[in-house]
Amino acid sequence: MPVHENKLEVVPYDAGWPAAFEAEAIRLRTALGTLALRIDHNGSTSIPGLGAKPIIDIQVSVAALQPIAAYGERLQVVGYVHVPHPDDSFCPFFHRPPRWPHSHHVHVVEGGGAEERRTLAFRDYLRDHAAAAREYEHLKQSLARQLAATTRESREAYTLAKSDFIARIVARALSSGYPRELFQAGELPNKALHPSAARKGSGRG
Repeated sequence: MPVHENKLEVVPYDAGWPAAFEAEAIRLRTALGTLALRIDHNGSTSIPGLGAKPIIDIQVSVAALQPIAAYGERLQVVGYVHVPHPDDSFCPFFHRPPRWPHSHHVHVVEGGGAEERRTLAFRDYLRDHAAAAREYEHLKQSLARQLAATTRESREAYTLAKSDFIARIVARALSSGYPRELFQAGELPNKALHPSAARKGSGRG
């Protein structure tokens, strides 16, 4: 279902979203090669049953975030545009197509780092806790009714308005042992969250 150009739209869950992610992940693996340590479906479209903006959010883990050109040029070849932002220090952001409405978002993070951990913890916790997922969906629906999608500023306002909820769930998830996959694999160093992470929110779905 398309995003209407002049509004933020939260649509019912689409069972085709996982397949859409897998198809895009193949393109990204081909473009990035060994630069991509892992490619994960994240954001609301990665949570079964959860309504979301119909944009596939993808997290790509790399060994080093700088220089951005190392992976940014390869992402540009497959249609992604980098959006310069202070968050580039821990999570450079790309989208395609170049103009709104977007169909795909790519968030690049350091493999084994705090941002990779917090994003997967948030996703996995909502996958396992239906009540928290419904609370998140209701929050997003309320915000989408209030905000337009006509400017980058309004889209960022939507993201910031979710930050308190996201920070609360991330803290709960991390204290409960999420993300389970990374903990079980022993991949994570004992790193604190980046100081900007709670302010940033996920911005993903």
